[in-house]
Amino acid sequence: MAFRPDHELHRRRFGRNLGLLAVLAAFVALVFGLTVVKVSNGHPMQAFDHVVRPELARGGGS
Repeated sequence: MAFRPDHELHRRRFGRNLGLLAVLAAFVALVFGLTVVKVSNGHPMQAFDHVVRPELARGGGS
């Protein structure tokens, strides 16, 4: 039993899916690159965790 050839609609949909794959891969690469740059800068990465920390205050705490 032979397979029927793909319909033209399936070929167009496949092309759009490849385009979407490329856009998503570029977005993931961008986020990964920004993360690597931020981590490699060596700045202390502290976030809001409901605790007052003087080093995060505007005056520097000293």
